[in-house]
Parts: sequence; structure tokens; C-alpha cells
Amino acid sequence: MVEMEVKYLIHRAQECMGLYLPKEEKIQTILQHELNARWSRTHHCWYLLLNKTNYQNLITKLSGKVILTRDDCKDFLSKKETDPVPLPESESTRPSKAFNKDNSHHLSRNQNGLSIENRQAWMEYKNQLILKGYSPNTIRTYCNEFQIYLQTLKKRSAEKITTGELRRYFLYCIQEMKLRENTVHSRMNALKFYYEQVLHRDKIFFEIPRPKKPDMLPKVISKERIADLINSIENLKHKAIIMLTYACGLRVSEVVALKVKHIDGQRKVLFVEKGKGKKDRVISLTPSMLIVLREYYKQYRPKEYLFEGQGAIDHLSQRSIQQVMQKAKKKAGIIQDGNMHLLRHSFATHLLDKGIDVVFIQKILGHNNIKTTLRYLHVSNKDLVQIISPLEDIEKLLKK
Repeated sequence: MVEMEVKYLIHRAQECMGLYLPKEEKIQTILQHELNARWSRTHHCWYLLLNKTNYQNLITKLSGKVILTRDDCKDFLSKKETDPVPLPESESTRPSKAFNKDNSHHLSRNQNGLSIENRQAWMEYKNQLILKGYSPNTIRTYCNEFQIYLQTLKKRSAEKITTGELRRYFLYCIQEMKLRENTVHSRMNALKFYYEQVLHRDKIFFEIPRPKKPDMLPKVISKERIADLINSIENLKHKAIIMLTYACGLRVSEVVALKVKHIDGQRKVLFVEKGKGKKDRVISLTPSMLIVLREYYKQYRPKEYLFEGQGAIDHLSQRSIQQVMQKAKKKAGIIQDGNMHLLRHSFATHLLDKGIDVVFIQKILGHNNIKTTLRYLHVSNKDLVQIISPLEDIEKLLKK
């Protein structure tokens, strides 16, 4: 079955359910024709207005066809009508009147779906992110998380929220909304930016503990499965994308941003301009990779971006490339979980297996901290193959 995430988002001044899933013709037909879902270029997902009818229809129509790996809207809808500001009470701290269940008056909203009281806060927040030079992806994520928070506050000014009320808000996110640890961290980071970078308050988040993140290992597949993946692709453009991502250990955001001028055939290097953290780096290109890129260039003749989208005006979207990856995995019979980042993880692990120093791998991947790169030691089999299980020592003593 197809995996799908249902996320809360604000789109065109309305509360919506964002539906994130791989490209699947049968599912898309249901979304478009039976549920009247629409496609958002801004959020790169299908979406429906957030209400109980749409949610129940979604679950009914897709029952047995999709697996919900994330659902931010179920608990939100159950609380929406009865508890406008659903912060849990504690014995020692009771909510103020603005956090009372009786406070269910109508709110006027601006174009961002926020109350008039917090409209200025949202604008100042976004402008501060832009002035500090945050990436478009970070700005979009932070603004969306901040909007959800401001929606919860209703007419209560964000500036007047106390540390105790923030603690209860995050308790609600964890206990009632059942948000994952990574999502809670993202929301905490968004609010931390507002109170410390916009309002310039003291570091109040020192008093709010963060949920422990699961210690998950990078998802990796073998070299043989990488070869199966590449061999399953017939389209030259798609093959070049997958091969280049694996050959250089690129992030999908770096792949879509590549330009023709970033390929230096004479020096046999690829120039990554303003990767994550706005860092430049240079990666070597193998002769086999250069051959594929030259064949691709002769056939497609890209002008500015190496992998152009429709109309050759802009680059391919990240979602389009993720769909290419999922289609290739399915055709190659690869059942392991993972998206395009699976190629980057596999690239780093295979270099470790070959005995390449972890410091060099750190530079190639563009990691700030060596600890990030050291994660791959846990999935490399370079040293593990030397370890023989004690079961082998007693094999002759076992009854056949």
C-alpha cells in the first residue's frame, strides 16, 4: 500500500489538510475526482479543507489503499469545536481567561488566516527570517509552525504568553495531538526563534525540556541494489538524476538547484553552490558519470538549470524527483523504506566500506559536525564482517 502523511497547513487563508504521498495514479484519481482534492504548487501536495466531513470521507475512500504514517489532523478536529485553545490544565497552573473553553467567540482573520491581534507578529516573524538569510525551506517550515501556534492562541497576543503557558502548549502537542518528536522539535525551534530572535527575550526555552528524538540509523541499500535501481530506469534524464545523486552524495535540494555551469568537464568536478547552510563545496566526477552527463546534455540541451522542469523555465521540483525515485524503486523491486536521501546515505556508507577516511567523507557531504558523519559507522559493514558470531564456535557441538 501507498504511504501517506496528513499534515495541518494554512493555504490561501484557510485551514487545510495537506496530503503528502508518492505519485500513484489510482490514488490520485480518487483524490481528484471523488474527494475533490486540489494540487498545491506552493506546498507540493494535494489538499482538502480541514473539516470533519472531508476528513471522514478521506479515511473512508482510502481505507485499505494507503497507510497513514503521520496524521496531524485527527486529534485537532476532535478538539476544534469544543476547545478553541486546547492547553491542558495542571493543578499548579490554571489557564487565563484567554485560555478558557468558554471563550468561543468568532474571530476575524487576515489573508494568512490569523486573528487581527497576531497579524503584525506573523509579518515581523517572517521578515526577521528573511533578513537573517534563512533558506526558503526553513522559512516555509517555521512560518507554517508559527501560524498553527497563532491559530491556537485565537485573540490572545503571542507577546503575552508566559513560559508556563508555553509548557502546557507543548504538552498538548505531545499528549493530545500525538505529534512525533521531530515535529515537536520543529515547532519548538519556530517558537524559540520568535521569542528570542524577534522579541529578544531571555532564553526562556532553557526552562522547557525537549522530547528525546528516536536514535534512528540512516537507511542504506547495497551497491548491487543501487545498480538494480539505475538499470531499471529507461529515461536518460531520470537516470542521470539518480546516478549523479548517488555518485556525489547530493541532497535532493542540491540536485534541483544544479546549473549547467556547475559541471566542469575539464577538471572533472561538480560545484555545489550554496548547499545546506549556504556552503559551497566541490565534488569529483568519475569518468563514467561524465559520460552520462555528456549524453544527457546532447539530448536535452539544458540552458540554465541542469535538470529543467516543464517549459524549460525553472528547474524540476523536488517532489518530481522523489516520484522518479519511488517509481524506480518499485520497478527494481526494492522494498526498503527511503526516498532520495537513501542514495546519499548509501553513498557515505559505501565510501566507509571502501576504507575512505571519515573526515574526507564529511567534506564531501558538507557536514558541519563530524558527529553527523560518524552515524554512518553504525551501518558500515567494513569492520562488522571481521566479527564472527560465537555461534560458529559451538556449531560442531550442535545436534544436526
